[in-house]
This record gives sequence, C-alpha cells and structure tokens, in this order.
Amino acid sequence: MRIHLSRSVAAVGRGLVMGGLGVIQLPIAVAAFAGLVTQLVGLVFLFMPAVRLSRWWTRLARRVTRTMTGVAVSDPYRPPPPSPRPQPDGWYRDGNQLYRTPRVPSFNRRLDWMLKDPATWRDFLWLITYPLSTALIACLPAAALGYGLAAVAGAVPGGALGGLVLAALGVLAAPYVLRAVGLSVAGLLGPTARTMLAQRVRHLAETRTEAVDAQAAQLRRIERDLHDGAQARLVAVGMTIGAAEQLLDTDPSAAVALIDKAQEASAAALEELRRLVRGIRPPVLVERGLVEALRALAVESPLAVTVTHSGVGRCHSAVESAVYFAVTELLTNAVRHGRARRARVELRRDGDEMVVTVTDDGVGGADPGKGSGLRGIERRLMPFDGELELDSPPGGPTTVTLRLTCTPPESGEDGGASAGERRADRDFATDAAQAAPDSPRSPAASASRAKAAPSWRHDVSNLCWGLFAVPLVPLGLIPAALNAAGVPVPLPGWAIIALIVIGGQMLVYALVMLMQSVKERDSESADESRHR
Repeated sequence: MRIHLSRSVAAVGRGLVMGGLGVIQLPIAVAAFAGLVTQLVGLVFLFMPAVRLSRWWTRLARRVTRTMTGVAVSDPYRPPPPSPRPQPDGWYRDGNQLYRTPRVPSFNRRLDWMLKDPATWRDFLWLITYPLSTALIACLPAAALGYGLAAVAGAVPGGALGGLVLAALGVLAAPYVLRAVGLSVAGLLGPTARTMLAQRVRHLAETRTEAVDAQAAQLRRIERDLHDGAQARLVAVGMTIGAAEQLLDTDPSAAVALIDKAQEASAAALEELRRLVRGIRPPVLVERGLVEALRALAVESPLAVTVTHSGVGRCHSAVESAVYFAVTELLTNAVRHGRARRARVELRRDGDEMVVTVTDDGVGGADPGKGSGLRGIERRLMPFDGELELDSPPGGPTTVTLRLTCTPPESGEDGGASAGERRADRDFATDAAQAAPDSPRSPAASASRAKAAPSWRHDVSNLCWGLFAVPLVPLGLIPAALNAAGVPVPLPGWAIIALIVIGGQMLVYALVMLMQSVKERDSESADESRHR
C-alpha cells in the first residue's frame, strides 16, 4: 500500500513535468507554425529549419515521455535521401536540370523528403495541440490534489470532506492519467503500423545484404584456405608418391623415405581440413552445445578465461554459431589489441533473448571504427536482430554485451553446417515474407488488413485527442463550476452542457481508438516475436 501510494504521488509530480513540457513548447510551436506558414506562401527556405526545430523538440519529447510515463515512443521518420552523385561529366542532375554543385539537388531532395514524410505533419499537429489539451490533462491530478488540500485548509469552497475526496482521487488517478498522456503522445509522435512495417522491411533488406556479404567473405576464406593449405599439401603428396614410384625399382630405400614423407604430408593435410571444418562449425558445438563449446574455446585460449552461464539451454544452430564466433573474435581482440591476461564470459537468458557478456582486463580504448573486428561481429549478429554494446574506457576494462533472439532449435536438428545454413536462409526468407506488406502470403499483412482500422479513423482520433480539452475544460467544466459558484459567465447553460457533451464524446472516441491501437501494437509485437 505504501509503495502504491508513493508511486501515485510520484506520478503527480511527473504529470507536472509533462504539463511543464507543454508550457515550454509554446514558443517552439509558434516558431514551427511560422515556418509552416512561410512555406505555404512560397518561402521554402524557412520550412526546413522549422522542420529541424520540430524534430529536435519532438525527439526530446519522446525521451521525456519515456522517462516520465514509461511509454516508449520510437522515431517514425523515413530514412533520409542519399546524397546526389555526379554524372561522368561532373554535373549533378535533378530532374531535367543540371547543376555544377550538389547544393541545389541536395536541398531539393531533403525538401521533398520532409514534405512527403507523414511524420512531419504529425509533429506539427502535436506541437500545436499538445499545450492546449494533453498538457492540461497531465496537470489535472496535481490540480485536484492542490484544490483538495486548499479546500481542507478552508482557502477555497468545497469543505474538508470534499477536499479530502478530491485530493485522494487526484492522487489515485495520477498513474492512469500519466499512462494515458504517454499513450496519447505515442499516438501522434510514434510510428504508424505502415511505418513500422516499412522499417522492418528496410531492416531485413539491410541484414540480408550483410548476411550475403558475410557468407561471400566466408566462402572466399574457405577457398583461400583450401588453395593455400590442404590443396597444396595434397599436390605435394601426389608428386612425392610419383617420385617414389620411379625410385621403387632403382632405390627402394629412397622410395620408402619418400612414402614416409607423403604420409606426413597427408596427415598435415588432414589436420588442415579438420581446422577448416572447425572454423566453419566446430564439432563440439554441434554435439555438446554452446556452453561446452565456449569452455573448450577457453581451454585453448592463451587467456585465463572463465565461462559462467545461467539457464541458457539450446538455441537454433545458426544463433549458437553466431555467438560462438563472436566470442572467439572478442577473445582474439583481447589478446591482439587489448593485451589482456584474463577474461570472463557470462551467458544468461532474458526472456526470448540471449545475453552474452565478455569482459577482459586489457588496456581498453576499443573503437568499432578502428578496425578491431567489432564491426564484423555486428554484421554477424544483424541477421538475428542482434545488438552489440561496448564499454571500453581507456585503461580498461573492456566489456562487450551481445544481445540476440534465442530461437529454439528445430526438431531433429543435426547441426550440420550446410543444413544449418539452409535452415537459417529458409527462416530469413520466411521472416522477410511475413514482414513484407505487399506479400499476399504474409500472415502479418493479412492480420494487419483484418484488424487495422482505416487510416482516416486514426486521423480523426488524433484530432480528437488534440482538441477534446478545448470544449470540455475551458469552455465546459470551468464555466460550469463558475456558474455553480454564482460567478456570471458569458455562455448560456445549454451551450455549456453542449460543449461538455461534445468534449466528452471526443474523449470517449479517442480513448476507444487508443485502446484499439494499443491492442494492434501488442498483437504485432507478439506476432513479430513469434515469427522470429
């Protein structure tokens, strides 16, 4: 009870912060609106600074909303256009025009990108409506608490009992009001379902490119190792056996010596092939799992490596291979670049995620941009929606955290390298088909078409969220309270009641559409996690 009360009181303070955000936003909204108006009259050079200002402020508002309300709001913007490239003659083309410098083509591309991005106009709408509506709602619990305490003290009418009830309602309703404020901000500043699908498809395209490049690099490495290692040794074995055949009749002892050398060369070639196979997929990883494979790696490492785990279990063979080779690369970097002597590898499960932390006592200062192999590890993890977090201050220690989805192994999985790669490719292609909005076989697309409300309804919902407080609070509830207290107001009673009804209807419609959007988002998140 005490914990719940403290959270409710904290929610009152956070609501004031969200309300203060609206107060600070007023001059920014005026400046952005001025830039929008100048664009409508043809002064397009002022529109882009207005968009940059609005996006800077809305990014800050997203971070504040996540901190204060707990509702995460992702960036909804489309990717920026690529920089213009010169033609063979050195000129830059933009439509039917040619330019000597890329300044005008770049300006036109960025202007077109901002104008056609729906998030730009949603930002403008939020900048204008938030201070007049949602910011006022965020302050309602604090206002109820303050008025109730003032009524208890006798400073305002209402009585002690009514003041206590009002103050208690303000405190108890604060977490729910704060949550509703966060969801309303996410409704305008967050990505739409179409934007989320587009971002997912773009991410899949990028990871597919990275996976294809990594696979091509691995094939080139295997080809080089075979050509320079086992192939050269086998050629030498064949030449040695041929020489032994020629000496067999004339000098049997020399022929026997050559045959012994051929046996040694064939054994070396066999060892080369075994090392190559271990580099593709170690047998211990197939037979005993990721934890035992990392322990075997720790034994062979020149570092003093400690491996700990907590309920990791088995994952898909492609996931285990990615983690194994990522840890191998990190330990190699710790020896080669970090001059470390000890390292610790920790594995744990966090829901559907596998979290791997590698810590060494090296000199630190690792930077992915300096060719330390970290960029290659990121590329290896990208097909599995993996992330790499680096903490390497100068002087050490270096801590690298890997996070990636732990897909359960398939039934009857033998872990063979080629079979695992085929399964990974099939899973990747299935995931891409499910995420593609235009694919007729996509379950996500079918569910989105079946469940998602028309876009115009969401637009009307956003408009209701932005404007319902105008007829409900300043034109409805406040005049009604003043009229009840005997203070004359310019509006007749029937108009006040009509405005309260209109504002209430707008609020109810916005809440219904908001709950539907939340259900759609939760359903999409569950489908995405299931398809991974």
